[in-house]
Amino acid sequence: MDPQQHARAAELTRDPYPLYARARGAKGLTYVPEFGAWLVARDADVREVLRRPDVFSSANAVRGSARPSPAALAVLADGEGFSSRGGVVVTSDGLAHQRLRAPIVRGLGPARVAAALPFAVECAEALVDAFADKGRVELMEAYAMRLPGQVVGHVLGLDPADVPLVVRAGHRTEALLFRPLGEEEQLAAVHDMVAVKRLLDGYVCDRYAAPRDDLTSELVTSLATADDAEEGEPGLLTLAQRTELVAHLNNFLLAGHLTTTALIGTAFLHLLSNPDQWRMVCEEPERMIPAAIEETARFDTALQAFRRVTTRPATLAGTELPAGAELLVAFGAAGRDDARYPRPDVFDITRPAAARHVAFGLGAHACPGALLAREQMRLTLELFTRRFPGLRIAADAPEVTMRPSLIHRAPEALHLTW
Repeated sequence: MDPQQHARAAELTRDPYPLYARARGAKGLTYVPEFGAWLVARDADVREVLRRPDVFSSANAVRGSARPSPAALAVLADGEGFSSRGGVVVTSDGLAHQRLRAPIVRGLGPARVAAALPFAVECAEALVDAFADKGRVELMEAYAMRLPGQVVGHVLGLDPADVPLVVRAGHRTEALLFRPLGEEEQLAAVHDMVAVKRLLDGYVCDRYAAPRDDLTSELVTSLATADDAEEGEPGLLTLAQRTELVAHLNNFLLAGHLTTTALIGTAFLHLLSNPDQWRMVCEEPERMIPAAIEETARFDTALQAFRRVTTRPATLAGTELPAGAELLVAFGAAGRDDARYPRPDVFDITRPAAARHVAFGLGAHACPGALLAREQMRLTLELFTRRFPGLRIAADAPEVTMRPSLIHRAPEALHLTW
């Protein structure tokens, strides 16, 4: 992608909703050169794609729009150290996807999420205590970019001292994939990415040798089979297994904290941009907090879009697509479809919940971490409404800008006061 086209793509991703509206109003699908893909923007079409993974493959789900420099690619290549094997859950299909997804679904069931909540509450309280007496806070850095990493790290069984690196590397990975970074920033990103892979490889080997009661152990023991052990070295993982498990854990971490960080940021942005609705949440938290979470997800979902590629010729919304056609499946556009939601461009937490959104996906690739994300958002709103009922966007704050990414849409910064 050339610099001019990349600049245009960044402009579109900072506010994709006008593009979505045009695409929903057009006949058939709309091809967007800046994304190199057909935009799937209507709710019914998004659902059709998600329900037909045999036709619309996830192999290209998170293909980035930025190309790292040769120096950055060299660092990645030197730091891999493992042979290649398969994909990760978000880019797999069929039986491979089922195999990778099953232990995550089991591991993020209601019992494990419930068991993690006391830790999450403790972390949230500690983060808030650090700024509660200051009268103002930049929410993204002080809270939203911290709590989800701490929680997902705890669920996986990571040492808390390792979590800051994991979180920093996650945000840098996203930036490397979707932003035209300078050479220095690219090198910082890839060095962190390599460091995290080495860190996770240590966890994989440790949990394979001595499993614990954590999700890392469950993933390792579920995906590493005895007949794959290194020939002549029983009880050891092969390099291929380690590669797959490291990639799987890394993908889980990225999905586990980046999405929830974005959800927290957009929830506060829209609730505080509509003070009457923030007051409703403060006055009736038990009833209105769940409604606020779902309306945020519908109105301005954290995960705006994933890519898909056709496995064979197909017709979608009357558009004939050849095999290998790239699609950008816009969950964010589906949430604003007036064919499904009355007044879709209005943020309204009193909206009836009957018409369920697709913000957390649908079908085979529905987000297995949705419950954990919702619970973190719930406890966050409970905490902030209790401690800061007068919360508002700071009058002297710079204009809020959104990250130029369709993967995790969130404010770059959110300055609040009380």
